[in-house]
Amino acid sequence: MNNVLRYSGVFVVLVLLQLLVFNNIQFSGYINPYVYVMLIIILPLSLPSWVVLIIAFLAGFIIDAFSGTMGVHTFATVMAGFVRPWIISLNMTHEAADPDISPSVQNNGLRWFFMFALMIVLVHHLALFYVEVFSFSGFFRTFLRVIVSTLFTTFFIVILDMIGWRR
Repeated sequence: MNNVLRYSGVFVVLVLLQLLVFNNIQFSGYINPYVYVMLIIILPLSLPSWVVLIIAFLAGFIIDAFSGTMGVHTFATVMAGFVRPWIISLNMTHEAADPDISPSVQNNGLRWFFMFALMIVLVHHLALFYVEVFSFSGFFRTFLRVIVSTLFTTFFIVILDMIGWRR
């Protein structure tokens, strides 16, 4: 029950941060940090996939509802939640093998957490930006947006995790 309250609080804080702060950060159309994806990253490894997908759907739906993006964030966040188990198995190392932990720099180390977050964010941003554009006419411009936004989003997620605001 304590974990449910803790992750509910994290959910609310991340969604509010996204809607009130990070949605207003946009540098020349290329840098758009979406830190609400951190919710998918920090969920416990042992959480069933269907629960992760429901949480991803709710997070994306709320961001869509308040951003007027008509399902783009919902699709991208569910996609990130869908590939999460595969990325966990791909990234799983000897020191990160405890399924009851929540991924973090403290629990898994900076390198593991950075790579894990980077892969989840990359999947999210690929889905988000290409569905948003819904065209391959500006493929390389969109790909540049994906790469730059992925790096900035991952940077913010790692910094938020390192300062330990979710303890």
